Amino acid sequence: MHGSARRHAGAAVLIRDVEVEGRGRVDVRVVDGRIAAIGARLAGPADVDGRGGALLPGLHDHHVHLTALAAEAASVRVGPSDVAGRDGFAAALRGAGAPGEWVRAVGYHESVAGELDRRALDALVPDRPVRVQHRSGAMWFLNSAALRAAGLDGDHADGRFWREDARLRHVVPPLRLDLARVGRRAARLGLTGFTNADPHPADGLAQTLAVLPQRLLVMGVDRPVKLMLDDLTLPTPADLAATMTGIRPRPVAVHCVTRVQLLVTLLALDDAGPVDGDRIEHGSVIPAETVPWLRRLGVTVVTQPHFPVERGQSYATDVHPDDRPHLYRCRSLAEAGVPVAAGTDAPYGTHDPWAVMRAAVARGNGEGLTPQAALRLFLGRPERPSTPRKVTVGAPADLCLLRVPLREALDALTADAVRAVYVGGRPITEGATGAQT
Repeated sequence: MHGSARRHAGAAVLIRDVEVEGRGRVDVRVVDGRIAAIGARLAGPADVDGRGGALLPGLHDHHVHLTALAAEAASVRVGPSDVAGRDGFAAALRGAGAPGEWVRAVGYHESVAGELDRRALDALVPDRPVRVQHRSGAMWFLNSAALRAAGLDGDHADGRFWREDARLRHVVPPLRLDLARVGRRAARLGLTGFTNADPHPADGLAQTLAVLPQRLLVMGVDRPVKLMLDDLTLPTPADLAATMTGIRPRPVAVHCVTRVQLLVTLLALDDAGPVDGDRIEHGSVIPAETVPWLRRLGVTVVTQPHFPVERGQSYATDVHPDDRPHLYRCRSLAEAGVPVAAGTDAPYGTHDPWAVMRAAVARGNGEGLTPQAALRLFLGRPERPSTPRKVTVGAPADLCLLRVPLREALDALTADAVRAVYVGGRPITEGATGAQT
């Protein structure tokens, strides 16, 4: 685990009158970054009066892209919910920033203005460099001005760059990333930790992210190692198994967004042998017949139950009818004994875990969860996302204090219930100190 949270050890805090699951209304004492005591009427003056609000383990986003999330603030959003058709798309690009400056747009989907390439962008904005990222995060589109400015005019005649972020990173203007803002916003949502899921982390990424007050697990630096699969370059099961064997004993997190990617991964895991901590990222399409297979392997599915809600209209046309009943399973996996957790996948989905929980509850097709089960999707251990953390003596004092008892919070599932957040016993939300806050 990385991040500035390591510097939080040493805090001594007494939180008075909070609701702890299984203990009722109690006091909680924190010493040296860990929970030291839980009980009624603990000795000493209170540092925080909980006023009967629930005290939970802090939420952990098990799949997020933090630098891309920070970059979103310097970008114009052009997704289906952000702009209306071709004219709205063009207006958003033309109105972004100062004349002549680079435009960075994100969230694009073909339902906005059709297929994009260099010529399509030139027809909309010919006089300034423009780069547009597809909603999937896998594709960038550059217009002619951007290709010339980046020195790429003799390459990629169509202006389409598939999974070439590392290359583009060196030829487009760098962004000033306000990661501290990302951390503050996440703290207000109750988040005490992130798993950064970039497949090829940039050099020094862990140090870059250390400004965040939350605890961090960085795939590829920490365990697990992320493996990207794309249908056009899909390895054979034997080749993928060989890759996994070369990575062992470290676990893997395999990006699976199609039926064939999942099948190849399961065959490879059978061949290489699963290890504790192996994960399927997304599990976008999980046919019913593969669910017992997943259970036998013991692999955790880290899913995005909000995507069918956020993207329902486009999925109705983009996804093959045979796959639609199997999108982003949640309840059916849990009931079958498959370990399940969730990540927002922000900025490619909402950054708000409470919105993900509400979507998980609202799901149809037999996949809806209870509010309690939806909350548990974000309460798992970073290295074992489906293993719940609890407020118990000896546990790290990474805590989320709510304004209301848990039952009320579950009724609404909103970040409005979050009152204060602590990492290692130290507050990371503004105004979280003091007995009367």
